[in-house]
Amino acid sequence: MITYQTDGISMPKIQRRKISAWIKLVAEGYNRKVGDIAYIFCNDDKILEVNQQYLQHDYYTDIITFDYDEDDRISGDIFISLDTVRSNAEERNIAYPTELHRVIIHGILHLCGINDKGPGEREIMEAAENKALELLPSIGITI
Repeated sequence: MITYQTDGISMPKIQRRKISAWIKLVAEGYNRKVGDIAYIFCNDDKILEVNQQYLQHDYYTDIITFDYDEDDRISGDIFISLDTVRSNAEERNIAYPTELHRVIIHGILHLCGINDKGPGEREIMEAAENKALELLPSIGITI
């Protein structure tokens, strides 16, 4: 089950059923099934608090993914700071909905085993994000 929650902000304008179908489609591409995934949309203050409390990192970020996978079933809590998503979109001159969808799937790709911190991994993650974003029209989402 995929849930969408907020902490201190309004829910972003996303098509939850279609996003859930997209997430399942992307996971299937990595031979994974979707278990329990909770998206928590929040502001910068909350994501900084989570980053400090659980990861001992003292900086803002757009996403934090907690992985609870078991075998081929992906599960996790995914915190997304809409403040940082918006500022990243502006900085990169990308439409906010495009950046939001990129970050939404970024967490799923982490749960599917794709990393982005080591040498060459960022390019692999970006390619996977782009491939996933290309699937959006097939489920009826235009960004």
